[in-house]
Amino acid sequence: MIILLWTLPALVVIGAIVSGRMGTLGASLCGLAVALAVALTTAPGDYGLADAALSLARGTWIGWIVVPYILGGLLFWQVAVRQGEAAPAPAAPPDPRAARRLLFAACFLIGPFAESATGFGVGIIGAMALVQRLPMEPVQRLAFALLSQTMILWGAMGSGAIIAAALARTDPATLALHASIPVVAFNIAWLALYWRLAERAGFGAGWRERASEALWLGASLASVILATALLGPETAMLAAYSPVIALRTLLDERPDRATLRRMARRMLPFAVLIGWLAATRLIPPLEHLLSEAGRMQPFAGAPAWSPLFHAGTWLVVAALVTGLARGQARAFPAEWRTAWATGRLAVFSIFTFSAIAEVLSGSGIATGLAEGIYRALGDGAVVLMPLVSAAYGALANSSNAANGLFMPAQVSLAAAAGLDLAAAVALQHAAALSLNIVSPVRMSIACSLAGTPGREREAYRVMLPFALSTVAVLLVAALLLALVRP
Repeated sequence: MIILLWTLPALVVIGAIVSGRMGTLGASLCGLAVALAVALTTAPGDYGLADAALSLARGTWIGWIVVPYILGGLLFWQVAVRQGEAAPAPAAPPDPRAARRLLFAACFLIGPFAESATGFGVGIIGAMALVQRLPMEPVQRLAFALLSQTMILWGAMGSGAIIAAALARTDPATLALHASIPVVAFNIAWLALYWRLAERAGFGAGWRERASEALWLGASLASVILATALLGPETAMLAAYSPVIALRTLLDERPDRATLRRMARRMLPFAVLIGWLAATRLIPPLEHLLSEAGRMQPFAGAPAWSPLFHAGTWLVVAALVTGLARGQARAFPAEWRTAWATGRLAVFSIFTFSAIAEVLSGSGIATGLAEGIYRALGDGAVVLMPLVSAAYGALANSSNAANGLFMPAQVSLAAAAGLDLAAAVALQHAAALSLNIVSPVRMSIACSLAGTPGREREAYRVMLPFALSTVAVLLVAALLLALVRP
């Protein structure tokens, strides 16, 4: 009976979302209220109002750490990509080989790059803008745009990895590096399915072109993993994919000098920002100076905040400088309102799910629940948890939501079962974000952009192989985690 009571916060959140009567934020607030009630009345140890207040404060602090990434990323993206007067849409590529190359770049390079800067499905918008130039069925166009979510481990400046690491009491870069292993496996499966989908859409290619795409994707994955080790998850994707996209554009489009100058002006804000962020991580004296200036860490084991070292601060600075340089200072209030309107629900949800996680962890419920599940299911619990997290992450359109509910229990479960803790935490995070590619929220965004509202069922049918391959990879990874003990 006590185990059932301890699962109530997760059950309430899931039930509220499945019912369709509440969004993620409303469901998370209900879950937080239930978590507090359960913790204060049934916690395995002493847990009073003062302890609850500490858990809420700690969860708020963890949520605050990623807020500048979200709002700063949205603001910078809006200012940096604005081009003034709308230009006529470019014509479709003149030959099938060029069309195929544009399709690959949209799905696996440009879309993920846009997603890394902002999150919130912005990569879908970037990919769709390119895919719309190609002749194909609307539902096929929708599926290709959803492939922009393949590198979501580094989406929104790596904020998901930062939250997950804070909840698991580990280092974000270490977690992201471990989580990149299943993400590589996802991408291998998704690339094979992309080839099949492109063939059906009329953009077939021989094995030489497919081998070229595999090499481009492999090199891109290798570069972003290396950048994660050197720079951390916040700036890794931007730093790694910028030169890859630039090189790919030069090889595919072979622009003339005028076009090249125009492209350089458009990308200059990104280049300057990425160069500065890389310098702050790679030059030891500069890193020390910025990371220690104004450093605050009110809770042991929680992330510290250094305002001059935080990438979110520099995203806001870059947005202001870019707008001033382009003579668009008057647009700042409107741009800020747009960024806030886009990101506010995510911001509030991050606060509430972080608070839920801290209440469950601080009260001892997460540990007690994990031990109870392990006694009942044995190694089956280790296999089941990532699959449940994947389904909930897709339902809530947020790895933060899934990690907020399940990360503390996963850490405790790994400890109770004697598993490799780093691998268990990485698998939990990879699972939480893995099915975002078929999230109902992202699906609705893609349907709207593709001009196919109301055709979500058909879209799910097209994306079903991608979802099934993801579940298969998670299942294999979970079985390996359960069977291969340290």
